[in-house]
Amino acid sequence: MPKDPDSPEPHTNPASNERAPISPADVKRALEAGEFVPYFQPLVKLRTGQVAGFEILARWQHPTLGLIMPNDFIPLAERDGWIGALTTEILLRALACAHMIPAPLTLALNVSALQLRDPDLPQQILAVLTAGRFSAERLVIEITESALVGNVDHARAIARRFKAMGCRLALDDFGTGYSSLRHLQSMPFDKIKVDRTFVASMTRRRDSRKIAATVVGLGQSLDLITVAEGIETTEQAEMLLWLGCDLGQGYLYGLPSPPEELPNIIAAPPIRIGTGENTSWKTAVSSYLDTQPAQRLAHLQAVYDGAPVGLAFIDRNLRYVNLNRRLADMNSISVENHIGRPVAEVIPALFPLFEPLLLRALEGEVITGLEMKIPASGIKPEQTRLLSYHPAIDEAGEVVGVSLACVDITDRKRVQEELRQSEEHYRNMVEFNPQVLWIMNPRGENIDMSSRWERITGLTKEYALGHGWLEIVHPSDTQPILDALASQPHNAAPVLVDFRLRHNDGHWHWMRLRGVPHFNRDGKIVHWYGSIGDINDLKLTEEALRADARAHSTGPGNLPS
Repeated sequence: MPKDPDSPEPHTNPASNERAPISPADVKRALEAGEFVPYFQPLVKLRTGQVAGFEILARWQHPTLGLIMPNDFIPLAERDGWIGALTTEILLRALACAHMIPAPLTLALNVSALQLRDPDLPQQILAVLTAGRFSAERLVIEITESALVGNVDHARAIARRFKAMGCRLALDDFGTGYSSLRHLQSMPFDKIKVDRTFVASMTRRRDSRKIAATVVGLGQSLDLITVAEGIETTEQAEMLLWLGCDLGQGYLYGLPSPPEELPNIIAAPPIRIGTGENTSWKTAVSSYLDTQPAQRLAHLQAVYDGAPVGLAFIDRNLRYVNLNRRLADMNSISVENHIGRPVAEVIPALFPLFEPLLLRALEGEVITGLEMKIPASGIKPEQTRLLSYHPAIDEAGEVVGVSLACVDITDRKRVQEELRQSEEHYRNMVEFNPQVLWIMNPRGENIDMSSRWERITGLTKEYALGHGWLEIVHPSDTQPILDALASQPHNAAPVLVDFRLRHNDGHWHWMRLRGVPHFNRDGKIVHWYGSIGDINDLKLTEEALRADARAHSTGPGNLPS
């Protein structure tokens, strides 16, 4: 059993600050007296804070020196050859408490480099599991990476026997020894552990964050469960969760505890990791935690290839790292001729337009919804593009490139311009029409009028809304207008009403209201559309003709007899 990952400084005698050497007789007595006891440290699911299992850690409950930590006796056990007996004793006593650890919670047991050279180790562990009636599938054998150095063949044979028994294997302290991907390739590991030295400094040091992210990403790529040791702060746990780490252990989740504390640990409320305050390294959506790096890459590539917009990732050296075919088509250059090349080289004519935006994004600025005119070139006419630039931030909180989104909105802008011109033509037609155009509801309330109304009456369009326009209609003519609009609820025939309207010169002018109804599917009028025209000259002419006719009918030659 190797060094306890979370043990404090080695035990010393407080009186002399020294301790007498441990003798073989001490060890024999301690083993017979049951002084070596198991302690349990919880492993939790980072996402939920729920206990997933325990790591078994050895402690020596010395009758006079008190609790001795494993750093003091494990090296002696390996040197003097009683590490096997110690492992058997600790595992037996741990399994005696297993009734307090419900399935599917697991137990993790460390084995030393020396034990990995013993071909009988798997059989010894199986005998203990059988005696303790504990399923091998719930036992995790942890092997430190340093134990594999110069011993890969023996370790592989023993590991395969453990796997055949049903046990799971974890690679401990990865990255602290002679790190080799060959170990991961040749051994049937189920888990990989991030060493506590990287976890302890990952919130302060960029290189530690990078290493932790690499180990987690490597484990996920190989479909291994990832475990982080030595988690002491919420920030560390939050960062590891963001990186996609599965399990964690450390003082934040619980100290190594004696067996009697197991029920309390299992029953305690889970320590959930909240969102916390935003930090520079926390820029991905939480759903990314549900996918592994290979899946993320496949997902992103599918999004790239299928997106209806041009997409690209540009690194800090302003080179294309990735892009989709839509953007390549916009640039009239193949995807292959983009990758790895500087933007200035791929599109030299446009680079002066894009360079300031890329540099701003590399400084951390988010630029969205920017319209840019792309000058005509060759047979390509002028284009309009909608651009967005987002800084891409890695797990160390640094901007590593720019994510570019580009939409060709040339056709949209052309349609918008055509619509604008059409609306302008319509507006001019309405504004220059000599008649007042209007829209009313079924009750004769004005909804809209052309500006001609304001010029002939001196009253604003706003004042004319509702029944306000009737205030300058001759009192004798108001009701006939309303009656005419209300008399044809089911008739599509137009309305024609002559009425007098007070103009801005203060005089009454004869006007003619024309209107046609618009019906809904139920046959009810929903709007009236029409116009008001000036017929004052016509009315005056008609009145003059009538007066002239009357004068001729009563003249000297037509005196009554």
